[in-house]
Amino acid sequence: MARYLITSALPYINGVKHLGNLAGSMLPADVYARYLRLRGHEVLYICATDEHGTPAELAAAEAGLDVRTYCDREHEVQKKAGEGFSLSYDYFGRTSSPQNYALTQHFAEVLEANGLIEERSDEQVFSIDDDRFLPDRYVEGTCPHCGFERARGDQCDNCGRLLEPTDLKDPYSKISGSRNLEVRETRHLYLLQTQMEEKLRAWVDAAEGWPSLAKSIAYKWLDEGLRDRSITRDLKWGVPVTKNGKPRPGFETKVFYVWFDAPIGYIGATAEWAEANGGDWESWWKTGKGADDVTYVQFMGKDNVAFHTVSFPATILGSGEDWKTVDRLKAFNWLNWYGGKFSTSEKRGVFMDQALDLLPGDYWRWYLTANAPEGSDTQFTWEHFQSTVNKDLADVLGNFVNRLLRFTHSRFDGQVPEGGDWSQAEDWLAGEVETRLKAIAAHYEAMDYRKAAAETRALWAAGNEYLTRAEPWTHFKTDRDKAAVGVRTGIALAAIMGRVAQPIIPEAAAKILDAVGATERDWPDDEAKAMLTAFASGHPITPPDVLFAKIADEQVEEWSDRFGGAPKD
Repeated sequence: MARYLITSALPYINGVKHLGNLAGSMLPADVYARYLRLRGHEVLYICATDEHGTPAELAAAEAGLDVRTYCDREHEVQKKAGEGFSLSYDYFGRTSSPQNYALTQHFAEVLEANGLIEERSDEQVFSIDDDRFLPDRYVEGTCPHCGFERARGDQCDNCGRLLEPTDLKDPYSKISGSRNLEVRETRHLYLLQTQMEEKLRAWVDAAEGWPSLAKSIAYKWLDEGLRDRSITRDLKWGVPVTKNGKPRPGFETKVFYVWFDAPIGYIGATAEWAEANGGDWESWWKTGKGADDVTYVQFMGKDNVAFHTVSFPATILGSGEDWKTVDRLKAFNWLNWYGGKFSTSEKRGVFMDQALDLLPGDYWRWYLTANAPEGSDTQFTWEHFQSTVNKDLADVLGNFVNRLLRFTHSRFDGQVPEGGDWSQAEDWLAGEVETRLKAIAAHYEAMDYRKAAAETRALWAAGNEYLTRAEPWTHFKTDRDKAAVGVRTGIALAAIMGRVAQPIIPEAAAKILDAVGATERDWPDDEAKAMLTAFASGHPITPPDVLFAKIADEQVEEWSDRFGGAPKD
């Protein structure tokens, strides 16, 4: 048994997340956590809502609520959405927790003691019409490098260059659209990333278990040259800035930058978990307290990689303390919506709560895993979603389970039949099972989720092929024993299918395992023939309701009209 700490990128508090967020961090992290638990490993899967920053303030104001009340409400909404998708967090915390406040302030003070934080006079964009300083992402304008007209003050989404708000041409306030801006002097704390560049490069060089996407983004930042980054903001909502455990003079109206405290939130949420469950959070995060035997795995979309391979490591490594750093970083490309991006702010695409109103979580879990944006961006379309669900879940898995168990119920009184001998058909099936199980496990170990799903489907397809070869319904009339061995072996295979399907479609897998009365529910590691002959005659089975209903053309048309889809002629 090994110990695995798993974190997925923290969903921001301003609204339920869309399917792209789910596909690029939370869902694959959950699939991996479930797989590891089935293998008997000790797993701690941590996530939290990311609650600080200007967007939270603005969303709260729009909702007519104070920020704390707004965040309280939205945290529960997001927690409920995660439960709807069967996300098996060991703890779903909050970056606004007392634990995260204390840790963030601790890191800032330690970094300053190590000479890696200094106070600087800064020039920042002030919106006269909004009567406030504008955070980087709330200043938009034309990128000075590529000419993109909607570049943000922290980064251009078109060319990927890091920016300062004052770099932008023709800047305007994203809050109000006002161009009545001026640059005013303010004071902020800067994390001296430039002093950490050599150490960070050596750390990235030594990293293993990262996909090429993650390393290429990290090296892009390092090769372009790191810049010292401001880690405080002129805001009211956030972690207060302290020095020696007291409010820092001159910073009483400032808070730490959300991208400074949010990654620390992984540790903060683990501390929350420990307080709520009597656990020891330091044994997961401090190498001197036991975390040296932990494998730490992070999941995120590609837009978050730079912060997790440069900025957060600068905080962790710069502290000089014995904090656990990431071992394996799984970065995903984007799931796009009909050629464009899903967008929370622009309400493009289907969001987690809306998706659950349409279909149960397993439908979406299967589709998003089988089409995970690993090697490149992938495209969501209603037509592709319909085709995948109908073919994979209804025609392959559902068809196998339903027709086999209904046949057993009607022809063998709902019991595993006796009689019949192992034959060439069963030999073939045993070979298929051994091949597929090895491949599925290898893909999960390599964190290749599309391949794991493809091999899982191949196992289901092998089951249907076996029934075609064994023909129990045909033999029932002429050779009851021959029909019996086909049914008995098929029921044992259904149990294997259910066990293997648990990481991706846990609810449906549980229905299958309940239907066949399976007692073994961990990962199937036994020899194939032993598993395929494990069900004794007389064992009762109960046919489930239809596992997966097919998606009709009329539903696709309705959803396309409601949420958008391909342009109509």
